[in-house]
Parts: sequence; C-alpha cells; structure tokens
Amino acid sequence: MDPLSEVLSLLSNQNLFFGGLRAGGDWAIRFPAPDNIKFNAVVQGTCWLAVEGMNHPIRLEQGDCFLVSRGHPILIGSDLSLPAIDAEDLYRGAVNGIARHGDIEECFLIGGRFTFGDGADILLDSLPMVVIIKSDSDQAAVLQWTLQRLVCELSSPVLGSTSVAQHLGHLMLVQALRIHLAQDGGTTPSWLSALSEPRIGTVIQAIHSDPSKRWTLESLAKVAGVSRSTLALRFKQVAGLPPLEYVSRWRMQLAAQSLRSSQLTISSIAQTLGYESDSAFSNAFKRIMKCSPKNYRASQVAG
Repeated sequence: MDPLSEVLSLLSNQNLFFGGLRAGGDWAIRFPAPDNIKFNAVVQGTCWLAVEGMNHPIRLEQGDCFLVSRGHPILIGSDLSLPAIDAEDLYRGAVNGIARHGDIEECFLIGGRFTFGDGADILLDSLPMVVIIKSDSDQAAVLQWTLQRLVCELSSPVLGSTSVAQHLGHLMLVQALRIHLAQDGGTTPSWLSALSEPRIGTVIQAIHSDPSKRWTLESLAKVAGVSRSTLALRFKQVAGLPPLEYVSRWRMQLAAQSLRSSQLTISSIAQTLGYESDSAFSNAFKRIMKCSPKNYRASQVAG
C-alpha cells in the first residue's frame, strides 16, 4: 500500500457530512472553521471565496473546487462586502442536505466536511490554508464524473444514497490531495511535500513497508541512492524533520491505531514495531504522543 493510502486508511474512522447550497441574487454566507477539512465544488454559476488569514478573495467559476484546512473560517458569496448570513442558521432549513438562499438560483455549490479521529495531524499539518483546483486543469477532469454522481445522489436521494455520497466524497478528497501533490505539494516542508519528492518518497515507502526494521541513516540512504549527509539534509528540507524521527513518528501512528482498535497487549505492539523492550516503546510513545500507551488506550475507551 502506498503511503497516502496507508495514512488515509488509518483515518478511515471518519465523520463525513455532505450537502449543497443553491443561492441567487446578492448574498454572503459565513461558514465556521472546519475541525479538519472542508471540500467544495462549484456546480453552477460563479462566486467569491475568502478564507480567514488569506490576503485576497478568490473568484470561483463553474467546475472549480477548493479544499480548506482546519482552523480557517470561510466566507462565500456573490458580494463579500454584504453582512454575512451564518451557515448553521441557513442549513437548519435544508432539504436533503441542500440549503437555499434567495428567490432565484444562480449558483450551486456542493461539498462536505471531513472530520478524522486521532492521528490525523500527519495529514492535516501537511495542508496549506486553501487548495484551489481550477476546472480547466487537466488533473481536474477526473473529478467531474464523481461530482456529477454526487449531485445526483444529493438532489434525488434513493435507498443507499447516504452511503454512496460518503464514498464519492472520499474519492473526491483523495483526488484533490493527489492534484495538490502534482501541482505544488513540494512548496513547503511537510509530509505531503516529502511524498512528492521522488527519492524521499521512496524512503518513506520503505519505512511504511517495514516499520519494525532497525532503520539507520545509512540504510535509508541506500534506499534513496544518496549519501547519508545528502539524505539527512534533503529529508529535513522537504519533510520538516529528520529521517529517523519520521521512523519514530510513523511507528507511533501505527501504535496508536493498534491501541485504539485492537486488544493486543502493549508488549505485543512494541514487539511488532521493532522495540526490544516495553520501556523503550513506552518512552518513545510518551515523547511523541505526550502520554503513556496505557493512558492513551484508557482515554480512547473513555471517549
């Protein structure tokens, strides 16, 4: 399994809400900051998008898509200088998840909120404030079929529509992340940036394929086909952390997933991830996860 798919599979226990907005006339609607990711596409018409912390609003045309990361409220409308309506108030009157504003329909947006469970930081910390995917880009063409099917499922729901919409939403998210990687995923140090760098991506693939291996800087450099110093420098530049620190952090992601979803003993998890003693594993877990494995498991049960 490739690293992006593997990380997304660890985050499979997610809460996904999908809906639509039909609006016309002069309007502006404020949406709260998403807990994790908000993804939208313009099905019909045009509108403006402003994200808190962004210098200038963005003009969106039919077929354009955008992804906003956690912590950033957004404003969407035909005229962003107008007093904004609260989206939560508007969606109280939604029918089949589609809200309406105005007497005419000039703009139709569809999208959703993705909320992941524990361990999502590896993905969320890699995302910029906003990702824009223009409709005229070659990569965006593959989103069109998924978007059309999603519109049908939400506009004319039948048995199973909720499940189908959730799967289509997941496909759109994956494709948006792939497009971001292809377009400008390597502009800032992050996990996604590392995946877009061929040699560093190969190293990450090797780590994910065999997380329990006793990786050293020398063995990872051999995977990349470069010297140890070159790997150490380049990995830190694109991933934002040293190679062996990435090994430890990925192991803790896997450990946390096992603690959440399995009945394996802490000793068994430690051995599976290549730790020779429970204390070594526990110390590594505490350093990265800020609590002991035992307390982490207890908190998941309590939650």
